[in-house]
Amino acid sequence: MSTTSAVSAALVKDGTPSSAAAAAKRAARRRTALVWAGRIGLAAFVIGGWQAFTTWGIVDPFFFGQPSGIAKRLVDLFQNGTEFGSFYSNIWTTIQEALAGFALGAVAGVIFGVALGQSRFLADVLGPYIKVVNAIPRIVLGSIFIVAFGIGVLPKILLAAVLVFFIVFFNAFQGVREVDRNILANAKVLGASQAQIIRHVTVPSALTWIIASLHSAFGFAIVGALVGEVLGAQSGLGLVIKTAQNQFDPNGVFATMLVISVIVLGAEWLISKLEHRLLSWRPPAPTEANSL
Repeated sequence: MSTTSAVSAALVKDGTPSSAAAAAKRAARRRTALVWAGRIGLAAFVIGGWQAFTTWGIVDPFFFGQPSGIAKRLVDLFQNGTEFGSFYSNIWTTIQEALAGFALGAVAGVIFGVALGQSRFLADVLGPYIKVVNAIPRIVLGSIFIVAFGIGVLPKILLAAVLVFFIVFFNAFQGVREVDRNILANAKVLGASQAQIIRHVTVPSALTWIIASLHSAFGFAIVGALVGEVLGAQSGLGLVIKTAQNQFDPNGVFATMLVISVIVLGAEWLISKLEHRLLSWRPPAPTEANSL
């Protein structure tokens, strides 16, 4: 039974708002419990099947690793570190590169997206160049950055920023283009300046598009940092993965990937909290209202 039907049943029964709210909360709790049960069940099925298939010899653990081996390798990495320093320092290096690239790319993407979204002249002039740069394979850009700036942190930040920039830029650009023209006209009639229109009308209206792009943008920031580290680095999770691959250690590769997944999920949770805070003025969508 959905939340809406549960609420309707409660209203039919006694018609009191309090009973309807209680029914909605119970339905929401049941749905949350079912969702988590499904998630845990799916994870248990995949991990258990993986362990069983490698144990029975159906899947070769030499190439695909083994969940028990991954767990042991993960404990070993945290306890004994790597040849490039402690595992914690490698994690922090990648997080720093990803965060810096994410911030740089997001800010640049919003600025360029808003500017070109408002100015058709700028969009026509710079549009072809943006498309050309976007068409360049990222691994080629990573190689160029490493040749130009060495194997330090800067090339990874730049590569992460490039990946983030285009995601945020295209969403911000489209968000500005989707602003209601009647609202813009009314703001101009009321005497709002261009800066006031951007601050109070354009950016808030495009904020939904921009925040939506950030959900995937941080994942791409991590990818940019990792690719840069694989191409050339002194530390970082990308270097740990590259070394494990060269040593035919699939458990080490999967263990590091697991840590990366946890980092990305944590960032996704924080971005969701930011979205709820910045878009608290927005009325809930029908699907969101039904889940309350």
